[in-house]
Amino acid sequence: MAVAGDDSATIFALSTAGLPSAIAVIRVSGPKSGPALETLSGRLPEPRRASLTLLRDPADGEPIDRGLVLWFPGPDSATGEDLAEFHVHGSKAVAAKLLNVLGNMPGLRVAEAGEFTRRAFLNQRMDLSAVEGLGDLLAAETESQRRQALAMAEGGLARHIAAWREALLMAEARLEAVLNFSDEGDVEEGDERFALEQAQSVHNEILELLERPPAERIRDGVRVALAGPPNAGKSTLFNALIAREAAIVSATAGTTRDVIEAPVEIDGIAFLFSDTAGLRDSGDAIEDEGVKRAISTSEQADIILWLGDAGEAPSQGNVLKLHPRVDEQGRSESSDPGIITISAKTGEGMDQLRSELLQRARALLPQQGQIALYQRQRQALREAAGLLATAAPGDWVVLVETLRQARAVLDRLTGRGGVEDMLDALFGRFCIGK
Repeated sequence: MAVAGDDSATIFALSTAGLPSAIAVIRVSGPKSGPALETLSGRLPEPRRASLTLLRDPADGEPIDRGLVLWFPGPDSATGEDLAEFHVHGSKAVAAKLLNVLGNMPGLRVAEAGEFTRRAFLNQRMDLSAVEGLGDLLAAETESQRRQALAMAEGGLARHIAAWREALLMAEARLEAVLNFSDEGDVEEGDERFALEQAQSVHNEILELLERPPAERIRDGVRVALAGPPNAGKSTLFNALIAREAAIVSATAGTTRDVIEAPVEIDGIAFLFSDTAGLRDSGDAIEDEGVKRAISTSEQADIILWLGDAGEAPSQGNVLKLHPRVDEQGRSESSDPGIITISAKTGEGMDQLRSELLQRARALLPQQGQIALYQRQRQALREAAGLLATAAPGDWVVLVETLRQARAVLDRLTGRGGVEDMLDALFGRFCIGK
């Protein structure tokens, strides 16, 4: 599939970062990638097989480097068009020389951020959900983020949507037959019932997917708020959990007046810990504002670590009650088995706290192998489910239109239509070589 306009130009970019390195990969995509490869290496290698060759500057025949070259004729390539790769030694000088030579070739230009992936999308090598997953995969820092992003990038959501579109399309076709050919006697009995059953089946599967934990919790981290009265040991515990001195620790009540946040990975799961102001009525305008923010942060948290009196703990939410500062004189261990006794200074109870945090976090995240949805995806699927919920016997013309509209929503979700306003922002997240 050819892409019109500037999207049909041949682009090139360095696809590896952090030079110097062992290897540098430079990609070229577009109609002139083949001639560029042949000019530099003196031949066009066998498709999809790495070939060792000496690369030369066409201006004077001077050797640039000896490396591997690969040739991927379109449309069976990563971008859906002719694509070449140069795997050379990863020195800054080699990469700069090769990029300079490519830049001097007629019809070639430096790629923009995310342009290789954008071409894969425009040439239908990837759908929009897979592109979003790839963006998350490039940014993944934890094991759970990697698994979720890879599942999406490998088409986990796309396969669901393809099955739903096919089911709705079959339902539409059967209904169209009822509407247009029922007087010819070639319409099978039960076509109307079949269409409704298909709509209901897709509706139920969408609702099941919508009930799963959101993907933002994997990408941004499980939000954990440390809450309680002043001088309860929140800041000391906060520093211990994130393994650095981020919050000021003082015996003076009201030292923490704003929310301090820090991301941490524990056993492959991303957490976002928030240290909050002590909850009290101080009469101080600044501290009172801190208390308001502490309450708001706790209400939005996935897990609350409560360091105050157990009877004053929040009645709603995922609350983990702690008995802190057990190392201090007069602070004996709690006899309540539902309360974890800890000392952030000595480390007592910290392993148990981390274990409990991990257990609760895993319960809040999608199970391994399951895909999770982002807000844009959830909104689209809610819209589709809402349309399918109206499917009912009666006016078959209306039902056909309802099924068509639901299918159009699914098309928008995968990028088949109605997404031009978000493409620039989406692809701008990618590095130049992607």
